[in-house]
Amino acid sequence: MRFQDQVTLITAAASGIGRATADIIGREGGTVIAVDSHAERLNAAVDGILQAGGQAHAYHADALDEGQVNGLVTDVAKRFGRIDVLVNAVGGSTIIADPAATVDVLTLAEWQALLHFNLTGTFLLTHAVVPVMRQQKRGKIVNLASIAGRGLSEASSAAYATAKGGITALTRKLSIELGPHGINVNAIAPATTLTERIRPRWEQRPPEARARDLERTPLRRMGDAADQAKVICFLASSDADFVTGLTIDVTGGL
Repeated sequence: MRFQDQVTLITAAASGIGRATADIIGREGGTVIAVDSHAERLNAAVDGILQAGGQAHAYHADALDEGQVNGLVTDVAKRFGRIDVLVNAVGGSTIIADPAATVDVLTLAEWQALLHFNLTGTFLLTHAVVPVMRQQKRGKIVNLASIAGRGLSEASSAAYATAKGGITALTRKLSIELGPHGINVNAIAPATTLTERIRPRWEQRPPEARARDLERTPLRRMGDAADQAKVICFLASSDADFVTGLTIDVTGGL
């Protein structure tokens, strides 16, 4: 029970990697503070944790809204007395019409939207949670980067690559700032992950394109949300007490 008596705040917790992470932490004794802007899916995710015998609380909020973020963090800290783990799971490339748009096709509005969607929530939640963790003299923050941020994704735009590269840089910088206060900051960098949002797009690709993806992956399969969540939970647990500033590629060896 790695998360017994720990309070874990997870954004984008209603689906995908965020939900898979919430499920694991709920099973392992943690109190899950599940944050998402989609109320119906969020309630279903929390109900699932409760039915499995875990502890979870739904916070319907927009992680990109400063007022809502500050309000929820203040409420959580007051209600539970601590925040041990923050998982910043908001992000993605599919909020624009063509996630693989080349730089000459990408519009300024799309560029700004992808930077905002992938960076702002991580900043706002971290900004709000760090004072709580500093007072505790301990805490774990785990961010979601991407191999796109290393320039290694053919299916992503330059804007998404830039945003996720920013997450990797932010993670390293925060580890230096916050390490003296007992706060570990790490990230994962997934390859294509077959979440509820991504799987339909992947399955619509021609069979030869899917076969090519599998051939490029040494483990010969695509990852799913649980594959990513397991590494997040390692970084969020006491198993990673002496790990900070690291971005781990979770790619099946790609």
